[in-house]
Amino acid sequence: MAEKLVLDKVRFNYDSEGDVLYISFGEPEAADDSDVTEEGIIVRLRQDKIVGLTILNAQEKLYLR
Repeated sequence: MAEKLVLDKVRFNYDSEGDVLYISFGEPEAADDSDVTEEGIIVRLRQDKIVGLTILNAQEKLYLR
């Protein structure tokens, strides 16, 4: 059975010029590593924990048009 996940302090910042959406979980902090998916989503990691996501070409991926 799925459990409900509650995230406090999720922050969204959108750069319309670059069409990039930045999502931070908690206070924004520098990553020490990252992985890039085939879809162009950068998973930002700090000490092997996900601290945020960067979504390239956000309008296309999230239907923001």
